[in-house]
Amino acid sequence: MDRKERIIEEIQNSQRPISASTLAKLLHVSRQIIVGDIALLRASGMKILATPRGYVLERKANGLEKKVAVSHTRERMQEELYAIVDQGAEVLDVIVEHPTYGQIVASLQLSSRYEVDQFISKIEGNEPLSELTHGVHLHTIRCKDEEMFQRVQASLQEKGLLYRPET
Repeated sequence: MDRKERIIEEIQNSQRPISASTLAKLLHVSRQIIVGDIALLRASGMKILATPRGYVLERKANGLEKKVAVSHTRERMQEELYAIVDQGAEVLDVIVEHPTYGQIVASLQLSSRYEVDQFISKIEGNEPLSELTHGVHLHTIRCKDEEMFQRVQASLQEKGLLYRPET
């Protein structure tokens, strides 16, 4: 079995996202080699997502996926993510509209307070994408059904986090 096949096998068999550093140790190569192999695997059509916690294979969507527009300061990021996952939904990504690059999408794959807390601790000392757009951004949310999505929106609205353009 070659290294790329082992990478796919390790990602498939892992119950959690697996980092490039972990893969590098397992396969006795550098992290850069793993990152390059992942790029080649993606180019060949493999649906490998890079999350803040590591690599995962893209899953078939179960339930409903919708986008929600939000706006808040950096200090309210955890509150916003909790408002979504506390309703049982999953935050799939964050999307911002950049004036030069257009739409920038980063995979998050957050479905619990624990995962939100891990993400928040990783982003400390770094600039979140939403700061590029003065707090305005989108999230793709995966919900069991429309009722769950309505609860997510109501929670965000109650906390004043839903984006409402100035008129």
